[in-house]
Amino acid sequence: MTRQEGKAEEGQLKWWQLSLLGVACTIGTGYFLGSSLALHMGGPSVLIVFILAAIGTYTVFDVLAKMTADHPEKGSFRSYAKRAFGRWAGFSSGWVYWGSELLIMGSQLTALSIFTRFWFPSVPMWVFASVYAVLGLIVIMLGNKGFDSVENVLSVIKIAAILMFIVIAVIALMGWIKGSDGKPEFPHTMQSLFPHGIMGLWSAFIFAFYAYGGIEVLGLMAIRLKNLDEAPKAGRVMLLLLTIMYVISLGLAVTIVSWEAFTPKKSPFITALANYPLPFIPHVFNAVLIIAGFSTMVASLFAVTTMLVTLAEDKDAPPLFARKVKNKHPLYAISLTVLGLVASIILALVMPGKIYEYVTTAAGLLLLYNWLFILITAGKLLKLTVFGQVKRFLGMALIGLAVCGTLFHETSRPGFWGSLAFIALIGVVTLVMKVTAWKKKRYSRSVSLKRRRSPV
Repeated sequence: MTRQEGKAEEGQLKWWQLSLLGVACTIGTGYFLGSSLALHMGGPSVLIVFILAAIGTYTVFDVLAKMTADHPEKGSFRSYAKRAFGRWAGFSSGWVYWGSELLIMGSQLTALSIFTRFWFPSVPMWVFASVYAVLGLIVIMLGNKGFDSVENVLSVIKIAAILMFIVIAVIALMGWIKGSDGKPEFPHTMQSLFPHGIMGLWSAFIFAFYAYGGIEVLGLMAIRLKNLDEAPKAGRVMLLLLTIMYVISLGLAVTIVSWEAFTPKKSPFITALANYPLPFIPHVFNAVLIIAGFSTMVASLFAVTTMLVTLAEDKDAPPLFARKVKNKHPLYAISLTVLGLVASIILALVMPGKIYEYVTTAAGLLLLYNWLFILITAGKLLKLTVFGQVKRFLGMALIGLAVCGTLFHETSRPGFWGSLAFIALIGVVTLVMKVTAWKKKRYSRSVSLKRRRSPV
């Protein structure tokens, strides 16, 4: 696909529209809930790793955007991996991403069900999970324009919710709203900033990256830009906006309430404002949690469907999944995603909470492995300046630190070993395909070519 063909086929997005879509795909339960787990593990010092995670995330999108501008591909990072290292790289990165996002979607649907039971405690969780899954599929069936419209609206709502928290927190700091937990004060001593030391901060690093998860979906959509050269600017603006909102909002949260009040199963913003006479806040933020989770779930659904179609188009999945009904929707690809989604939901609702938590942590780590491979691929395909190489290695180092940090906490350690097991599984499948199916196809093409060239 040429650059002009990619632009004509995929649409005419402006850079600020891509930034807004990026916000919609990124702000989700990883921020509204995952940040609470980070605070619980690392204390107020997690503000540091949120900034570092933003830098690491930017290095990934920066090279992904440059590769998109140089050579637009529908398969995005999977296609670039294939160009750089061969079919095995495109096959493995595509299926690793598909599997990880499928597990994350199941986790998101489970979280959405839990949030909704806040209002309807007697309704079984599988009912809510099914409803949200169907609604997500409807959004996907609306096509790119419908997807863009829904996600843009949801992104505005999520930004407005964060700004609302910031305004209320500032009013509380000014003393206009009286709390019941003493005078607000930002942690300013080493003990209050690093209550669990450097190891606690290191263990929380992975959850800071979770809050920026979704940047690769932005890479899949960057091909639809009117001017592909503006993709890096769209990423810079989006990540700068997110980082400022994340750091300010979390900084205010640990100021108006002690970090010890935060629990992994409750949003830090609900916890922070529960100290003030604002009875409507839990309901408002519960609604925001649902909107955020649904938005990122739909973005993941879009990503895995797109990835499966491109895998099928490259013969790395059955060609059936690339077929579109009436030239509109890849119903076969969507159907496989639905089957995987149903299985993921069942696992989420049936398996004990801790076990499924380990599975979803492993899925998040698999996502970071894909980010790491994007940076490795960029080193092969792009002609980077010295500063560009420094940024690339910095991003690799930050991701490596976040991954290693999972070994130092009991919550994330099983997920680390689970992610390695999944990588090993995909590696075995890739090896089998390489020595059987792909080798036979190469041999068949070689024989066919020799026959055509031989004299009659």
